Amino acid sequence: MRRVWRRSLQLQVVTSTLVISVTVVAVLGVYLMQRMITSVVQGRLVAATAEATADRVLISGYLNQSIDDPSKQSVNESDRVAKNASDAPIDRAIQALAARAGSPDRYTAIIRDTMMPGEYRATYNIDPRSIPASLQDKVRKSDINAASSVPVSIYYKGATASVPGLAIGVRVQGVPTTYELYHFFPLTEEERMLSSVRQMLVVVGAGLVLLLAAVAYLVTRQVVTPVRLARQAAERLAAGRLDERLKVRGEDDLARLATQFNEMAANLALKIHQLEELSQVQRKFVSDVSHELRTPLTTVRMAADLLYDNREDFDPVIARAAELMQNQLERFESMLADLLEISRYDAGAATLDVDSVDVRDVVLRAVADSEALAERHSTRFDLRLPSEPCMAEMDSRRVERILRNLLFNAIEHGEGKDVIVTVGGDRDSVAVAVRDHGVGLKPGEENMVFDRFWRADPSRARTIGGTGLGLAISREDAMLHGGWLQAWGSPGEGSQFRLSLPRVAGAELRGSPLSLVPPEIEMRRTWRGHMTPVLSPALGDPGLNGGPHAE
Repeated sequence: MRRVWRRSLQLQVVTSTLVISVTVVAVLGVYLMQRMITSVVQGRLVAATAEATADRVLISGYLNQSIDDPSKQSVNESDRVAKNASDAPIDRAIQALAARAGSPDRYTAIIRDTMMPGEYRATYNIDPRSIPASLQDKVRKSDINAASSVPVSIYYKGATASVPGLAIGVRVQGVPTTYELYHFFPLTEEERMLSSVRQMLVVVGAGLVLLLAAVAYLVTRQVVTPVRLARQAAERLAAGRLDERLKVRGEDDLARLATQFNEMAANLALKIHQLEELSQVQRKFVSDVSHELRTPLTTVRMAADLLYDNREDFDPVIARAAELMQNQLERFESMLADLLEISRYDAGAATLDVDSVDVRDVVLRAVADSEALAERHSTRFDLRLPSEPCMAEMDSRRVERILRNLLFNAIEHGEGKDVIVTVGGDRDSVAVAVRDHGVGLKPGEENMVFDRFWRADPSRARTIGGTGLGLAISREDAMLHGGWLQAWGSPGEGSQFRLSLPRVAGAELRGSPLSLVPPEIEMRRTWRGHMTPVLSPALGDPGLNGGPHAE
């Protein structure tokens, strides 16, 4: 899911729109619901206060009458209802309130005598515990006829659940004492209405969110689909399908993008075609020249051998010239052999002569061939070979040539310091590392050191003859074995080349038994906390891409 999220722009846009929409709708819904609740409760409070005030005026007449003065009783409708009731003023008042309310769904009331707090009169079985203590304190501390209101839970005798409502309390003057009058207005209808509104807001909000998500999906689809088609076309173009083009529809920005992409693809295909033709011409030229030079070189070689064999019969100047000619012909033959070898790789004609050999023997032969050159440069070899045979299936001639090229390169750039040759092996692979302590490689040069005709410092005079194809041929030899040839280098710390080969010919190489970075460098950088060595392209080495042999 994380991968799908990172790779899908449309999913990101739709999800972001959905999250933002849910947040906005939720905030707006909560705000509207709060305003509506406040408006409904405030309206109900105003109406309840008006009714409570009217009732207070009504019962004030009853509470101020004496029991023995029936002539002062009111003759209105409420009085007639109370004629058959008790002669007590509080009883007549509660009867009048019950008649005025009509039903408990409208409101209920409780009258308490302040002289006898435990005595009360109530309408419609209202439970006295409906009166909160906070409201009682307000009423007792307030002035006569000063009303106080609070939201409460209304309890009825015999009922198991309470009802939300409003309570209004007021202190009323009577004879010979004062009374506490409490009105309870149920909010059942209001609660039912608000619940319906709340459900409606949820349904409308959910529908609005889904609608916005659908709109975002459709809009982003119009933009993302052409971009996705362009990405797929670019992938096919990168895979080598140079005839890939985009369809151009309309004249908008996406259409202009498709037009520019098609022009870029056409120019890229033209340039690649030109480079392929140039490369083919170059390879054919090298191959033809290499083969054509073999015949005249053979003739010149025969004449040079004749002069060289009889140089003692010539005067010293001519004898020296014969020796120089012999040396330069050997160098020329070596260069021609390199050109012929690289031509065979270009033509795909290179093959392996595989045999099971001991890598130690191959290393010793390569070192023996390099001893003379090492002595001239005052360089000593430090061989670190395993005590047990290190067998592998390989073309010993090609591997020996790889090692000679690596040793010659180490001698050339080692500035007369020791060259360390290390051999290692594990169950699946073998490796040879050649380490010098010379000038090293600059960052990025480890990627170019295997290029044809490349030199680390063109201004330096070459002391060892060659065409600049040695490391390029060595890499081709390593790849022909299914192995790796890699380089590490750092300015002032020297360089190290590592050849890794599978033990069994044709097997896949998954790792190397030797580290590409020299152990002393790796320990030093570990101690300093800088694990950032410069590495060459891995040529498929999983160790350079986070695998178990990562350097």
